[in-house]
Order: sequence, then structure tokens, then C-alpha cells
Amino acid sequence: MKSIISLTVAVVISLLPLNIYSQISRGTVKEGLIIQSKILNKEVRYTIYLPFDYETSNRYYPVVYLLHGYSDNDMGWIQFGEANMIADEGIANREIPPMILVMPDGGVSWYINNFDNSVRYEDFFFQEFIPYIESHYRIRTEKRFRGIAGLSMGGYGTLVYSFKHPDMFAACAAFSVGVRTDEEVLNYNDAQWENGFGNLYGHNLKGKDRLTDHYLSNNLFYLIKNTSAEKLKSVGIYIDCGDKDFLYKGNSALHVLLRDYNIPHEYRTRDGGHQWSYWRSGLLDGLKFIGTSFHQQ
Repeated sequence: MKSIISLTVAVVISLLPLNIYSQISRGTVKEGLIIQSKILNKEVRYTIYLPFDYETSNRYYPVVYLLHGYSDNDMGWIQFGEANMIADEGIANREIPPMILVMPDGGVSWYINNFDNSVRYEDFFFQEFIPYIESHYRIRTEKRFRGIAGLSMGGYGTLVYSFKHPDMFAACAAFSVGVRTDEEVLNYNDAQWENGFGNLYGHNLKGKDRLTDHYLSNNLFYLIKNTSAEKLKSVGIYIDCGDKDFLYKGNSALHVLLRDYNIPHEYRTRDGGHQWSYWRSGLLDGLKFIGTSFHQQ
């Protein structure tokens, strides 16, 4: 009888979830939230992740603004990137500190003001969005507790914001950065330019005429060369691009230029392409890199 009971207990235990004694507390995701923008003259959606103890504590949290890629929206990092589950597990395992993730809808703006200021997304982000978020949620508003990350178009937005506004972010993590060398831009045919960049930098531009002042003022290579090295050094920089990614040339060129200018940064190349499986597998390390800035040294 004793052996039968022991066998029964063993079977029952084997059927229980392996983590029964270490259940992970889950944070809260709120999708489809709205901020009314006067600058953009429209409603802008955002999604937010709040860590597991947000509703039961009075504490204030560090924040990471998480930017989506081209043609995606504010829900992409949750729906496809599983950012909430990655953050939950990272917090539970004490790999990252509890943090708030904020995911704005950037449309296809590339997160900048366009050439004729008909779309002023960068102005919206800094003048309206950050102040709104950090006044409506319990967020620590000092630079040292604010990070930014993103993929593809969002990786570009991450770096252009970090380079142009180094006083705003402690650290950044950019995945598969949407960046092209000047040579690549000059070699685009007319359709590629119009479809991808005409609304941003100007229509019907050919050859070197594409390298306008507005283009250069939002060009990552130009910013590295023309921004104070001390300012750039004040932001932790993390870049991660797959070895099969079609954007490999621009990403590796960024790494080389940062090295040439002695700007400290982390550069990662892993097996993979321009796809969600790559970004999911890399997000935790990016958040860990940013999270180190949130700790007291």
C-alpha cells in the first residue's frame, strides 16, 4: 500500500507545472490608450506595460520607451515581441530591475520631423508624449532612470533621439537599426526614394541632391561626427544586428565609426535576420544593458 501511495504522489507531482513553487508574477499591459496631440493635430495611440507590483505599491519606476518598426504599431512589441513576458521573467529572475515599458505608435514617421514640418513627430515625442507619460504614471523622471530601445525604424529612432538628445536618456538599445550609408542612399532608384524617404526628406530628389541639410541633421553618421563626444559618451549605447540582416552594412558602419571616434558602446552580431525571432531573443539583453544604468554604482 505504501508503495502505491508513493507512486501516486510521484505521478501527481510529475503532472504539476515545474515552476509551481516559483510562479512568475505578471505585469499589466494596457493597449490602445490615447493621447491627444496638438502638435500632430490627431490622437496618438500608445501601449504600456506596468510591472507586477505597480498597482499594489506607491513606488516610482524607471522607464524604457520601446519603439516599433516600419509599418507596425504600438502593439507590435507585445503581440509579436512578447516584451511583457520577457520583462516579467527578467524582473522575476532579477536580471533587470522592475521597469515600465512605453510603446508609442510612430506610424511611418521614422520618429523625426519631416522636411516641411507637416509631420513633427520628434517635437510631439519630446514636448508632449514624454511629459504626458511621466505625469500620468509613477515614473522617475531623471535622465538616469530613462532609457529607450527599438527595432529597425525604431532602432533608428532610438539612436537619433539618443544622439540628438543625450541629456534625456541614460542608455539605449537599438536592434537592426534602419540606417543606410550615403552610398546606399545615392544608389536608390527614384521609386525606392519616393516610397521610402520622399515624405521624410523631400520629393523627386536625385543623386547628391538627396543629401539635404535636413537629411544630414537626422543622419546617424553625421550626428556622430558633429556631436560633442562627451555628450555621446553620457549615453550607454547598445547595437544588435543579425549577420543575415539586410541592414548589416549600415549597422556595421555605425560600429566602425563609433570605434573611430572612441565612443564607448556595445555591438552585437548574432545568427539571424530581420525578424521577430531575432528581436525576441535579444530584447532581454538590451533591457539588461539599459537596466544597469538604473542601478546605483
